[in-house]
Amino acid sequence: MLDLLITHANLPDGRTDMSVAVQDGRIVEVTPGLQAPAHQTLDAAGQLLSPPFCDPHFHMDATLSYGLPRINQSGTLLEGIALWGELKPLLTEEALVERALAYGDWAVAKGLLAIRSHVDTSDPSLLPVRAMLEVKRRMAPYLDVQLVAFPQDGVLRSPGGLDNLKRALDLGADVVGGIPHFERTMADGAASVKLLCELAAERGLPVDMHCDESDDPLSRHIETLAYETQRLGLQGRVNGSHLTSMHSMDNYYASKLIPLIAEAGVSAVANPLINITLQGRHDTYPKRRGMTRVPELMAAGVTVAFGHDCVMDPWYSLGSGDMLEVAHMGLHVAQMTSQAGMRQCFEAVTVNAAQVMGLEGYGIAAGNDASFVLLQARDPVEAIRLRATRLKVWRQGRLLAETPAAQARLSLPGRPGATAFMPAG
Repeated sequence: MLDLLITHANLPDGRTDMSVAVQDGRIVEVTPGLQAPAHQTLDAAGQLLSPPFCDPHFHMDATLSYGLPRINQSGTLLEGIALWGELKPLLTEEALVERALAYGDWAVAKGLLAIRSHVDTSDPSLLPVRAMLEVKRRMAPYLDVQLVAFPQDGVLRSPGGLDNLKRALDLGADVVGGIPHFERTMADGAASVKLLCELAAERGLPVDMHCDESDDPLSRHIETLAYETQRLGLQGRVNGSHLTSMHSMDNYYASKLIPLIAEAGVSAVANPLINITLQGRHDTYPKRRGMTRVPELMAAGVTVAFGHDCVMDPWYSLGSGDMLEVAHMGLHVAQMTSQAGMRQCFEAVTVNAAQVMGLEGYGIAAGNDASFVLLQARDPVEAIRLRATRLKVWRQGRLLAETPAAQARLSLPGRPGATAFMPAG
């Protein structure tokens, strides 16, 4: 007897009226019209059953700290970094853990079951790293967390930066991070990319760098990252996050750069909500949007995912852990409003994000983990349009969260008993 049988489900790839059979936490069959005895049977009634949302770029050590010790008045990246510097001496492990766990609750309720979090390694105490390792341990039964050793103040710019980062990896951080555009010079930035990629190659670890998060079209560290990836044989293990300078680059240089990224097997993560909030702050009009060239990268065969980046922290005052909100903003900023483009934006917060993170057993297919989300929508486009309610969220066959269907009861003249679905998540 099956543990769970879901019938009449629509899948993101366009298949309809599908049945998904679950046994011992794994999917054993995906086929139309399956009838089999099960301890629990659920009729999806044509709703969308999606693999869980994944966030390949986040800062869990800073989340939910908005207003501490003050608010970012200019709204700029640099004031956010300065504000984080002011907050760091006030941090406690208990508060860091409490805020991150609270955010994990938000995430699970929204069907977000995998997060790659950059964790600041700049302070010799490594307090944020130790706190997030504890969070990772405590969340493990219900949420996958990857930790990036991230030298927020620059691995070469800050005293002891490289040693701190190595110690974070020794403690258990999963990924080598960097921030080359924040080093003191362009040359130091390029040197940091080389140094950190060599460290990752030596330790057999992935790389995920904040790269060219700037409006400066001459910030071109992604070119160095692609070169070092090929030189060191790191193809498929390296990601460039943000890449906002590509929005400001001339088309000729971009036409050279994008094939280099694709050839090197480097993936890219755009962060639509934060990129368009922080970039273009020095412009009058016209104002640059700041998000990287998502459709062009995708067309070249680069794996592109979307991250949330921030929720209620020194850089961003909003957010709720909803990756459909991220996809919604991404398709608007990238002008990906064709049916195919909107579906690509859904993939940017599901399958592409899982690929960036190197997740195994992901996706609705036989043999994979029985982790998925039932959405109050019929297809990915409708899910993004409505920021659809997450009706049920499962991880490895276990129901983690459920939310009542969103519906408004109307009292309209001449329309007794009218109802309307509500775009609520």
